[in-house]
Amino acid sequence: MELQDRTFLITGGGSGLGAGCARHFVAQGASVVVADMNAAAGTALAAELGERAAFAPCDVTSSQDVEQALALATGQFGRFDGVIQCAGILAAARVLGRRGPHDLELFARVVQVNLIGTFNVLRLAAAVLAQNEPGPDGERGVIVNTASIAAFEGQIGQTAYAASKAGVAALTLPAARELGRSGIRVICIAPGVFETPMMAQAPDELRSSLTRQIPFPARFGEPSEFAALAEHVVRNRMLNGCVIRLDGAVRMGAQ
Repeated sequence: MELQDRTFLITGGGSGLGAGCARHFVAQGASVVVADMNAAAGTALAAELGERAAFAPCDVTSSQDVEQALALATGQFGRFDGVIQCAGILAAARVLGRRGPHDLELFARVVQVNLIGTFNVLRLAAAVLAQNEPGPDGERGVIVNTASIAAFEGQIGQTAYAASKAGVAALTLPAARELGRSGIRVICIAPGVFETPMMAQAPDELRSSLTRQIPFPARFGEPSEFAALAEHVVRNRMLNGCVIRLDGAVRMGAQ
């Protein structure tokens, strides 16, 4: 699928990986709906990107919010072609910490946003994409989900985050198999350590420790590099049902 004159919903689009995708896709001639809970950041980015961008306040766990964001895509830009899912939260807690067992509500919240939120967007977007006129090879749309290398090498204190992202990775293949009959591809990107607002707040000691674990390039990834891969995934119809690591060959240690 070409990006020119296509329209994409980008969840978590107000900052980090989502903002990187929004900027990159608009530069390639696409229109984007920046969906985010941070109205200030989302509105500012949409204004920066101009007439090819619109902001939609969106909690990915809310069916109503997601439906309204999808309606904005078709209503303002006349079409809807795919989703780049970058919304997510991070939490750090041990199963058995100094103050006792892991807070169950915290675990449930991370799974609710990262996994259930991802599925909520996927199911509602698929219903809209399935109505598109088929293009080459019968393609009607593409859904790109975001997991994490924590899905495979979760560190101590990442049980909630790792479990949620492992779920995102695991739903990729069955969703792609099912939605293939409708001409919809489903792909998952599992990024390593990237420059995002969450990581910007990390202590220098932690940032240095993480950098030392990355074989090459020995640095944090840039949102533009994630966006470039997302673009290729959209363009390459043979990419389907897979989880792609984007991590500089890092394999995270226990802590």
